[in-house]
Amino acid sequence: MKKWTTVNIPQRNNGLAIITGSTEGIGYEDALALSSAGWKVVVMGRNTQKGAESIARIQQINPKANVSFEKIDLADLSSIKSFASRMILKGQAIDLLINNAGVMTPPKRLETADGFELQFGTNHIGHFALTAQLLPLLRQSPYARVITLSSVANREGSINFDDLQSKSSYVPGKAYSQSKLANLMFALELQRQSDKHGWGITSVAAHPGVSRTNLLITGAGRWSVAGMARTFLPFLFQPSAQGALPTLYAATSPEAKGGGYYGPNKLMETRGFPAVAKIPAQAEDVDVSIRLWEISKELAKVEF
Repeated sequence: MKKWTTVNIPQRNNGLAIITGSTEGIGYEDALALSSAGWKVVVMGRNTQKGAESIARIQQINPKANVSFEKIDLADLSSIKSFASRMILKGQAIDLLINNAGVMTPPKRLETADGFELQFGTNHIGHFALTAQLLPLLRQSPYARVITLSSVANREGSINFDDLQSKSSYVPGKAYSQSKLANLMFALELQRQSDKHGWGITSVAAHPGVSRTNLLITGAGRWSVAGMARTFLPFLFQPSAQGALPTLYAATSPEAKGGGYYGPNKLMETRGFPAVAKIPAQAEDVDVSIRLWEISKELAKVEF
């Protein structure tokens, strides 16, 4: 695993990869790297224009890239269902699903179309619903992987079942940490459920360390402490292409293990090359994971 980079991605012809939030940042880097390695990539996002621009950038770098765009809003369960229905109608097996999209620390409490707190609803419930609805196509692949992105912020997280939607008290960072802990717990529980029910799916979690993406700017805002650090202290952040490496390792390396968690290897996992990441103790609570799984099924209105 020493200094693993995109050069180490195995060449793959026409495997289908679905990547949420892939019009920019980590997701865009994932799409670029996978399409360059021969994957058929579906770039996903809310903005059709950004999607077209991302595809044009990828094809300018690699004219042979097989990339397309699908519109989806992970803050809207009806949009997720519509996308999944379109994919099922096409009928092609999905070999790789990367649950990458995210919302980070909006200063005021916002809600999804279905009334969930925006971070929990988008980062966790949206991806939970998407994975469940794509399960039939994932099961058609003999080597399907689901990669779910967490964050170093999960270390401070806890699942507050008494106030999952932060209605009683909304603290932006606390809600974000809860959503990213939920992402990690979902990835671990998905592997246990796949093993239990024989789905044949490999579920892996990853995180990008501290990377230069637009999450801080579009979430907390450019003039927040975090936003100003991103703008005026860029040396604190590794490039998004570097931050994408743990995800790409989890997605493509034969050495990545189901139920594993990968992140950067230096400075308390904030930067560097892919390595095994430390799972915080609260993420290993199987009883909490199962409870979160069951509640998430109810909220997302899905079954696996």
